[in-house]
Amino acid sequence: MDSLLAFAAPLTLLVPVLASTGDGQNRDARSAPRCSMADVAESPVTAAPINPLSAMRQSSISRQVRIEQRVVVRIAPQSAVTRRSLLADVPQRAVAPRFEERDKEKCVPLDGIAGVQTGSGNRLVLYLRDRRMISVSLEKSCRARDFYSGFYVEKNKDGRLCVDRDKLQSRTGARCEVDTMRQLVQVES
Repeated sequence: MDSLLAFAAPLTLLVPVLASTGDGQNRDARSAPRCSMADVAESPVTAAPINPLSAMRQSSISRQVRIEQRVVVRIAPQSAVTRRSLLADVPQRAVAPRFEERDKEKCVPLDGIAGVQTGSGNRLVLYLRDRRMISVSLEKSCRARDFYSGFYVEKNKDGRLCVDRDKLQSRTGARCEVDTMRQLVQVES
């Protein structure tokens, strides 16, 4: 039964084309209509049936296509194993290490970000592949806890995450601009 339908479907598309061509007499009659002004005034106006296939062939509209490329990078939270390996060179003590913010950063390469962790208030901690840690302050109206599962950032031509330029988007939909970046350095006590 399905094979009969598959055979008949293309034929149904040809029915309007065959009906519009008809025999030679109808084609000549359509190409050269003969009527007088009196017939036009007395008879109601009826539109000729429109054949979509012939209308498509006769259209002279040129269409344009614009292709845009957009790359979005996802930065995921770092696993505990990776975090421990990044801090492997730090001497292990009973007291947790203290970090201090130093050296203001303007931009960080996106390819160099290994992971992210939420901090307090509006701060995120970025773990870089070169074993540096960067504290990122978001604009005041944003909360770091919105970024618990990482963030998305649209990749720019230079491939960097920069202050006062890029916006981070959380997976929940919050969009926050990067306000400041500072490097976190371990302090010896």
